[in-house]
Amino acid sequence: MTTTTAAVLVPLLPFLGAAAGLLLGRRAPGFVRPLAILPTVAATLLAVLVAVRQGGGEGAGKAPLTVATRLADTGSVPIDLALHIDGFAALVAVLVGVVACCVQIYSTGYLRDDPRYPSYAALVSLFTAAMLLVVYSDDLIVLLVGWEIMGICSYFLVGHYWETAAARSASLKAFLVTKLGDVPFLIGIFALAGDTGTFRISEIYARLTATTSGVPLDHPTLIALLLLAGVAGKSAQFPLHTWLPDAMAGPTPVSALIHAATMVAAGVYFIARLLPVFASSAAALAVLAVMAAITMVGSALAALAQDDIKRVLAYSTVGQLGYMTGALAVDDRGAAVFHLISHGAFKALLFLGAGVIIHAAGTNSLAAMSRMTGLAKRIPDAYWTVTVALLALAAIPPFAGFFSKEAVLGAAEHAATGHTSAVPTGVGWTVLAAGLLTALLTAAYAGRLWLLAFRGKGEQAPDHGRQPVALNAVLWVLFIPTVALGLSYGTLPDWFDGETLTPTLTTSVLGTGAALIGVLVMYGAWRHTSARAARVPLGAVAAHPDAADAVSEVEAIATHEAAYGSIAGATDPADPGRLLLGPLHRHAAAGFHLDAVYSALFVRPVRAAAGLVRFLDREVVETYVRGAAGAPRLLGAAVRRAQTGNVQTYLGALLAGSLVLAVAAVLVAAGA
Repeated sequence: MTTTTAAVLVPLLPFLGAAAGLLLGRRAPGFVRPLAILPTVAATLLAVLVAVRQGGGEGAGKAPLTVATRLADTGSVPIDLALHIDGFAALVAVLVGVVACCVQIYSTGYLRDDPRYPSYAALVSLFTAAMLLVVYSDDLIVLLVGWEIMGICSYFLVGHYWETAAARSASLKAFLVTKLGDVPFLIGIFALAGDTGTFRISEIYARLTATTSGVPLDHPTLIALLLLAGVAGKSAQFPLHTWLPDAMAGPTPVSALIHAATMVAAGVYFIARLLPVFASSAAALAVLAVMAAITMVGSALAALAQDDIKRVLAYSTVGQLGYMTGALAVDDRGAAVFHLISHGAFKALLFLGAGVIIHAAGTNSLAAMSRMTGLAKRIPDAYWTVTVALLALAAIPPFAGFFSKEAVLGAAEHAATGHTSAVPTGVGWTVLAAGLLTALLTAAYAGRLWLLAFRGKGEQAPDHGRQPVALNAVLWVLFIPTVALGLSYGTLPDWFDGETLTPTLTTSVLGTGAALIGVLVMYGAWRHTSARAARVPLGAVAAHPDAADAVSEVEAIATHEAAYGSIAGATDPADPGRLLLGPLHRHAAAGFHLDAVYSALFVRPVRAAAGLVRFLDREVVETYVRGAAGAPRLLGAAVRRAQTGNVQTYLGALLAGSLVLAVAAVLVAAGA
């Protein structure tokens, strides 16, 4: 099989699997699981084959694989069905395939009793195919097709448990917020094509980076900011990040897929492919840096205050995406994609591990878990793998997160000290300062999650039986890249732009020191508050104490309700995050009230305008319509009453009318 054929089949196989799954899901349910798993596994193996044949990308002297055929000759800028596979695309496609395979296998156990599993599995395959199309596509319009398919799939997958109000509202919110960003994104694509005369990404990149014939864009800042709006929506960056924590109402495997390898990674990958467009404008880089800094710090503070284990990980994803956009702001796409790949491995492990924890505990509330003893012993596979994944998240060496995060901080240090000529030093200092502060906060909330979930004190954890083999198996599969991927930093530059990813001494010391401080501070706070956990019953801090009775395991997993009562926004004296944040805790738990701001600025005015339109339609327009119909009806009724059939009455009316006309004629003549 040629490399070109393999590359074409990578996005095509999951798409065919999705189509077959949707068609045969009800007629042949026995084929659902094979159709979900086998095409995805085959696509992953082909993606690995393509990556191996690329042999390290341009840095190793291997030319990118480019294949194109004319799709539509528009008369101005043609649209091509084109693939462009360089080192970035090859490695990201492998990541997408591996995570998608793990999610499909994990879902066979996690949703084994779900009657809607056939449609769910087909949508996951379609989601995977769309992301692979985005990764391999060399045409902006074709990329946009995959971009929009992912948005549609996310709507259905996040709303999988549509019986619950949280899932319905979360799916709608995710769809609307991402579509809000897609409008300027589409305009930006057309503006970029208008400036460059092509939709081909490789041609745009070559035009802007050529040393002798590089031609600048006519409107670089405008184009960059328009594209950035779409990226902020898809990759959940401030201020369009609010949909991502709410999307946790969907199944846990969907959360792993969205957060680790597909939708939120698409925006970062897109900027990496077109980074010269953003580097053409210092203003765009400054906006990108400020957006990344606010996203990193704000999401880390919010993660410290969350009780839902999945919302902690959701805000963690937002923060790690901030690291990636920060690396792009300092013009280092190698560091950004390196962190994207390593984050994809350990974040998929964290979400799938969280699913096992929720399955075992019967709740996703960390406060409830902190009052359980022996949870770690009941799920040893999840305990060890999640522990390592949290160490990677906290950037503790020698795990993958340390090397990729240090690559970002090192790139920011180079920009801050003036070694990156295209980036203002202020941009570098902004990313570096925010990155170091976020490193401390990340280690703190990672430590809090581990301590509350696995070191609880109180009653014995409930025994819900053995975990399905599929759930534990994929954890160990993702454990391998979480441990080993960081050690490959020496060979990755050959796949990217040849720039070194070796951690610098300064940022390594500062970043690791900040992480250790965060862990130690959190441990001290936990020691201070853990004694209260056993003394303060959970019902005493529950927002709804009468809901403190445990719900069934299936209901807890399906609805994501705390089995021991909802404590969101409640005051739990045993929470070390509350102790550290103090008065800021209430605001951080609510995401700093950004949803309330949006409600005041947009939702309420739109609803008020809709109410006004409804009033005008009902009281004015409908009144006019009713009047226009009622007047002829009344006139007809009057005429109908006059039709008595009496000849004398008709003659009398005729004579009276003639007399009136005669009098009128005399008066008019006299007046003249």
